[in-house]
Amino acid sequence: MKSHFTFTKKQRNGIFLLLILIVIFQCLYFFVDFSSEDIQVNQEELSKFTKEIDSLKLVKLEESKPKIYPFNPNYITDFKGSNLGMTNEEIDRLLTFRKQNKWINSTKQFQEVTKISDSLLATMAPYFKFPEWVTNPKPKTGSNYSYNNTPKTYAQKQDLNTATAEQLQKVNGIGKVFSDRIIKYRNKSKGGFIADVELNDVYGLEPEVIEQITKLFTVKTPKAVSKINLNSATVDNLVTIPHIDYDLAHNIIEQRQLREGYKSINELTKVKGFPVNKIQIIELYLHFEKEN
Repeated sequence: MKSHFTFTKKQRNGIFLLLILIVIFQCLYFFVDFSSEDIQVNQEELSKFTKEIDSLKLVKLEESKPKIYPFNPNYITDFKGSNLGMTNEEIDRLLTFRKQNKWINSTKQFQEVTKISDSLLATMAPYFKFPEWVTNPKPKTGSNYSYNNTPKTYAQKQDLNTATAEQLQKVNGIGKVFSDRIIKYRNKSKGGFIADVELNDVYGLEPEVIEQITKLFTVKTPKAVSKINLNSATVDNLVTIPHIDYDLAHNIIEQRQLREGYKSINELTKVKGFPVNKIQIIELYLHFEKEN
């Protein structure tokens, strides 16, 4: 038993130190307040900050939405219609109406044809952009208006290459600006237009306005053109054609070598970077002969 209660000096010192530490920690526990002070939150400032964060989130969300630009409702495609929220039946009604060569000229008429809901119309209508001859029609007075009514035969039509600005302005949708642009484009090269399709290159002319022009005017004295043989043309030859630059010319020749010559104009549409919507104009400058 004695061996269990007999300690060396070092052991006694250690036990004494341990007892002191225990007493110190107990005192600290009972007499020292370790609780932290409550954080005071300014609820008004916090509310303002939260609202600001929410508004920034809404702005960011609005910016991330796809933007809708003004468009002519006569040219809504299946893809665009579905993006706008139209059903397949509503789009089909519009396409069927347009196939009859009819035009929608007002928001009310658009709803009558497509039968879309008032709520959907309210979201779409602010983006409708009708042509100038619809939104700002010319007064129905004098010979100007009677001149526009009935499509004419080829013999009755005036030559587009000799038409004056005043004569062009008698067409619905053509004012001073557009008539000047048409004549300026015509005068860029000696001889004027080659064909009516070149009206598509006049900046700002919409398809329905071009249709109105060609009811009364057509190219009767086309500009003489030396057509280029597509199957033997060089890069320098091709870049003389409107809408063909050096990159496209190189691509055309590269594709020609792979095909061992072109057999039709439609094969050009497979060329990288080819402007498919301009093929009718480009075709005016080309012909096909098999290269020897």
